[in-house]
Formats: sequence, C-alpha cells, structure tokens
Amino acid sequence: MTGVEEQEGSGGPEGIDDLLERVRRGYERIGPREAYEAARAGDALLVDIRYAALRERDGLVPGALVIERNELEWRLDPRGSHRVPEATGHDVRAVVICDEGYASSLAAESLHRLGLRRATDLVGGFQAWRAAGLPVRAAGGQASGSQ
Repeated sequence: MTGVEEQEGSGGPEGIDDLLERVRRGYERIGPREAYEAARAGDALLVDIRYAALRERDGLVPGALVIERNELEWRLDPRGSHRVPEATGHDVRAVVICDEGYASSLAAESLHRLGLRRATDLVGGFQAWRAAGLPVRAAGGQASGSQ
C-alpha cells in the first residue's frame, strides 16, 4: 500500500478535483449571505484559515476566529488540549473560510473526521464574501461593506 488513495473503479490515484467533489458530497456548503446571517444569529462560528499575507492584503471578516490551516484541527477539537474556548463541543457549527473555497472544503472534511458534523465551508471563500458586499475589516483598521 502506497498511502495514496485509489479512485473508485479506476485503479489509479484520486486527483484533487475528484477529491474535492467527493468530500463536498459529505456535507452542505454555505453561501456568504447565509454564513453572515448564521454568525449574526449566533448559530455559526466563522473560522478564517487564510494565511497572514492574504489577511493583510484583503482584510478580515469581522468577528471571525483566525486559525491558520495548519492549526485548525488542534484548535477546534473539543477534546484537544490546545483547543480554543469557542470549541465547546462537537455540535459547534464551524464555517471554514479560505481565500476562494477550495482549501476550506478539505478542512471542513477534516473537522468532520474529528466528529464536528456541523462543520462546513464558505462557497467561494473570502473572495465571495467580499464580492457579496458583506463586512470586511482592514487587517489593522475599520470595517467596510454592508451591515
């Protein structure tokens, strides 16, 4: 066994496009407006996994918890010794946000493996959030966008 997952029926390794399609079938993704409303209602924890250079360049989603991708599982596992206070249980509805909605899909699937069955990701990522006119805060400053 090489450790490379084999694609069903093909005998070859699974490509990234097939992997994304497969993991996205395992949960319902969420759009920017729905994520915004869920966060405002207290029904979702927005989690920004973009690396620092993208946050500096494009800004932040106000109220989102910033956890870079390489720390996500350790910070959101409710049983983990390095969890954040917001990781209160396996029923937390975490909405993972990356730049364009690709890495966040893989991250959400990883959270499902930890038992966070309500984890999802933002379709189109931060770029879709911003394009929808939702609030964005400069990395060191004021919020912009509709409220």
